[in-house]
Amino acid sequence: MERLYRQMWIDTERRAMIQQVRTMDAQDGRVKNIHARVARDCIRGGLVLQVNKLSSNTTLKREWEGFKGRLQLDMREKLKSDARGFVMEGNLPLQLVLNEAREVVAAIRMPSETIMPITDMGGRFKDPAAAYEQRDVMTGKTLATWAAWQMALCRLDPDNYDDMGSMGRPFLDACATTWQKLVMTEEDLVIRRRMRAPLRLAHVLEGADETTMTAYRKNVENEKGDITTDFYLNRKGSVSAIQGDAGMGDLADVVHLLDTFYAGSPAPKALFGYTGGLARDILEDLKRDYYDEVDGLQDAAAAGYALAFRIHLLFKGIDPATDEFTLRFATRRTETPNQVADLALKYISMGLPDDMVYADMGLDPDYVRQKKKEQAERNDPYPPAGGKVRPDDKPLAKVSITPGNAPKGESATSISNPGGNGGRGRG
Repeated sequence: MERLYRQMWIDTERRAMIQQVRTMDAQDGRVKNIHARVARDCIRGGLVLQVNKLSSNTTLKREWEGFKGRLQLDMREKLKSDARGFVMEGNLPLQLVLNEAREVVAAIRMPSETIMPITDMGGRFKDPAAAYEQRDVMTGKTLATWAAWQMALCRLDPDNYDDMGSMGRPFLDACATTWQKLVMTEEDLVIRRRMRAPLRLAHVLEGADETTMTAYRKNVENEKGDITTDFYLNRKGSVSAIQGDAGMGDLADVVHLLDTFYAGSPAPKALFGYTGGLARDILEDLKRDYYDEVDGLQDAAAAGYALAFRIHLLFKGIDPATDEFTLRFATRRTETPNQVADLALKYISMGLPDDMVYADMGLDPDYVRQKKKEQAERNDPYPPAGGKVRPDDKPLAKVSITPGNAPKGESATSISNPGGNGGRGRG
């Protein structure tokens, strides 16, 4: 019954959750920072096409360059907008737009809360020619219909990946209730401080009638603007101070809600400025978990762009195999350039092929090979006849690994120049 209801009307629960997350992002800088940081780390280095078969190298590279330029996938703003929407909404529906030449010229990110997959009870599309519909949020009327190939849909943690009707979830959907409690508690704390923190004075006039009390009160309140106020009494009485709330510094409830909120976020709270009481070793473990989350986001988003590119190739009459090319984001695990270079040197010392090392670094092996060829042509003072480049299989450096010779038991990388000058370096 629930599935049938969702087929007849827009998913109100999903729409309400997406609207709640958007409200959190607009009103709370902590939520905005989480979304912005995850999106920024996800798109680091941009998209890179790695071709696995030399037979289709030239064709795929040419089509990819044109495809990337038309869809603006070489622009950081486009990729960050898609990644940010993916994190906030849990879904990334990319509507493919074709021109008269049957080329994909745009991948428009649609509002995912209005997109409805039309599936049967088994989770398959009822009609692939009308797989997705956009519903009006007020009337439920169908505004547009797309075939399965016209919508590249990325889903974040769906309940059932094989069920095409199971949509993704926003990254912070489980934190929405905790966020509401946190904001409410913080507001109550501010109100409590304003109401109970100031010092108060109790004026006691023994035996004073209403007229005397009123006159005395007016005189005292008129003198409140003075820095120092003296009170003069002509009858038996006293002025005693009433201290403010002694428990004003107790923030245990706020700290608890803050810890609970960040426990459901992809990154530890120390990455966003809350560093109190957190050991460095624990922070390193939490950062690794955050890197794994970013890797998952990169894989899911890159799969959507790869599907759009494959649709483009099919319209061009090209049917590549599933293992013929790989589309990925250049930088993985949010590593620093020094860490990437150190890992590449370790791979070289293990004897891995250069293409595998370049691919793991997020570089295009063919692009690197072409640039090395151009550099050799420029630097060779005696180019061979016919414009051919002399083969140069000599390694640029000799790399060796020294286990246990680095902080925290990591391996150290020793690099020596085989040119004979005896120079050595250590990274």
